[in-house]
Amino acid sequence: MKTLAALTRAHPSLSAWLGLSLAMVIVLLWAVRDVGLTAAQTTWAALATVALAGACVWLVGQED
Repeated sequence: MKTLAALTRAHPSLSAWLGLSLAMVIVLLWAVRDVGLTAAQTTWAALATVALAGACVWLVGQED
């Protein structure tokens, strides 16, 4: 647990990206569960969501 806290302190943007990506992908998977997407479509949507989360963290980090 100490190593996780140290990693979070050392790399706050990476930690924020990981946390936001995880939350956004969970919401995405919940939202598309009854849509009927193929596995490939769901995978690409999840990858795009991770990229979007990275862009959000980068954009917010520009204010520092």
